Amino acid sequence: MKPIDLGYIRELYREFAGELAAVGKAQREFAESLKGTMTPQLDDLEAEITYLLLRATRPAAVMELGTFHGWSTSWILSALRDNGEGTLHSFDIIDNVVRNVPRDLAEGRWTFVKGDIKQTLDQVPADTGYLFVDAAHNAPFARWYLQHLFPRVPSDIPVSVHDVYHFRATLPFHEGKVVVRWLDERGVPFFTPSRAKAKADYAALNALRDELGLEPIRGAGNNPMIFFRMPALP
Repeated sequence: MKPIDLGYIRELYREFAGELAAVGKAQREFAESLKGTMTPQLDDLEAEITYLLLRATRPAAVMELGTFHGWSTSWILSALRDNGEGTLHSFDIIDNVVRNVPRDLAEGRWTFVKGDIKQTLDQVPADTGYLFVDAAHNAPFARWYLQHLFPRVPSDIPVSVHDVYHFRATLPFHEGKVVVRWLDERGVPFFTPSRAKAKADYAALNALRDELGLEPIRGAGNNPMIFFRMPALP
């Protein structure tokens, strides 16, 4: 199983460049159609990397924790559509996403669970093959999901956590500091396309996007997300 690193991500960009260009165009149109009612949360690199990892791993089920207005949801559903298989199970305490996600993406492949994840944890699919986390960004919530959610999903699956590296270092009392410490304690490497944390990788991927003729979607952005493979947990 390949590690999630710059080399692997570059391979995926080249393999799926054509499909990625088509999804990027659709996502630009989606954002424009909801202008004023939706603010896209993922920047271009982190959205595209999410799509690419989903295409490469072809998960039977994806769990998305935190949907807001549906930008990440639509990216994930686009990848599952293009795979021709897989379902998305999204969890949030607000349901704005239900009004926004295009019906053709959602139908037959999407389940939305409204409520506090602490009360709906039993609805997380046992066969989750990708875990996407973009919910409350405080340290106590991070400690909760590391203890209660992470052990419920299989080892080695890709995991992404948003809003970790807006700056070169993680912020105190923030989710990112808790998660990065947890990974360090277990010797788990992670990849980030963050402009602040990983300037060389950020520049390399943007240069590759230019080479492949991929147009901007919402703009370059900070790309603070981290990606890693779930370690084996007791």
